[in-house]
Amino acid sequence: MAKLFTLQEAEELIPSLQEWLPEAIDAKKQAVEADGELRKIAARIQLMGGMELNPAHVGRFKHTKEHAVKKLQDAMEQIEESGCVVKDLDIGLVDFPAMLGEQQVFLCWKLGEARIEFWHGIHEGFAGRKPIDDEFGPPSSKRDQPN
Repeated sequence: MAKLFTLQEAEELIPSLQEWLPEAIDAKKQAVEADGELRKIAARIQLMGGMELNPAHVGRFKHTKEHAVKKLQDAMEQIEESGCVVKDLDIGLVDFPAMLGEQQVFLCWKLGEARIEFWHGIHEGFAGRKPIDDEFGPPSSKRDQPN
């Protein structure tokens, strides 16, 4: 069974997520860019029926891609080990499995938000976000502090 979070437990992970998510987003961007360059090189080779390659140039893109993919995997592993579920890496959208009464739900947080202010049912997604109020128990001390 997946880890279930209280609101306070989920909010305590926000500082770590604020570190891990930008690393993962940046690594994904680097991997996609390097992959795009490698695809351009492959397309030129195919179009021209072969061509002179600069092995060091190609090697740099391959190394960049491999390094970025490793960084992405490491960051995603840290996030997943915490029990969070990344819903959209491009915008830093993360869900925390939780219980609301007898119903399993997700506490929903997006990179840039100061705290968790929304939740949704497991089949609703981002569009079904509802504001958090007292149904999730007493607020954490961070929730009492002004922004």
